[in-house]
Amino acid sequence: MTTTPDVPAVSSMPGILYGTAWKKERTAELVELAIRQGFRGIDTACQPKHYHEPGVGEGLAACLGAGLRRGDFYLQTKFTPLDGQDPARIPYDPKAPLAEQVRQSFAASLENLRTDYLDCLVLHSPLRQERETLEVWRAMEDLHDGGAVKRLGISNCYQPGLLENLHREARIKPTVVQNRFYAETGYDREIREFCQKHGMVYQSFWTLTANPKLLEHATVKQLAAQHQRTPAQILFRYLTQIGIVPLTGTGSAEHMREDLGIFGFALDGKECGKMGRLIRG
Repeated sequence: MTTTPDVPAVSSMPGILYGTAWKKERTAELVELAIRQGFRGIDTACQPKHYHEPGVGEGLAACLGAGLRRGDFYLQTKFTPLDGQDPARIPYDPKAPLAEQVRQSFAASLENLRTDYLDCLVLHSPLRQERETLEVWRAMEDLHDGGAVKRLGISNCYQPGLLENLHREARIKPTVVQNRFYAETGYDREIREFCQKHGMVYQSFWTLTANPKLLEHATVKQLAAQHQRTPAQILFRYLTQIGIVPLTGTGSAEHMREDLGIFGFALDGKECGKMGRLIRG
């Protein structure tokens, strides 16, 4: 196994996570590869349509032992509502009440991931009606109360008002928001400000895929040349320095090492200012 890079944590969460969407039959192989390169945070979902959760468990199991224990990893999965599931492969009874769907999905995740607890359970997306979102959240709170989930979060939440209401109504407050990070939503500035104000970690996905123009910008290229890094490393490093935890889903060992290597350098205040102006438009 390779030497593990020093990956700083944000509130006991690694500063960068390995995302497992769309890996299909390669999931176990790539999760094992990511761990052996040094990743200690894994993101997945109980959603067979886009994730192979049992493969994540297989890849993780292959790396346990030889000095690595379950407690060395941050493991995060999601409850995906019916709208986001493949009708032919729903991992819970679609006719059951919402709370029971959450419980069944959670039980499936523990079995798939070969663990008895989760570091974070994320609601994959708000439901169509706000009362349904809150009903699901109550069920997630019950799981948290039972001690098998350390923290709760929400994903694909792009309406600041919805997040504010969830935070206000929740007994166990969300501590994670995971959203697509791109120009079309103004890089979620209002939501990120709310997260910062309330001690929530903002996780970004599609960070590279959705931002080709940003990666090609002269400012990013100039910083990459100055630091002898790639444009992707410059963007990832900037985000971590402002408190964002990015996800990366690369299947390349070289790119995995580059992604983990972002903690080997830092942008100064002036350079962060330049990057900040880019994502403020």
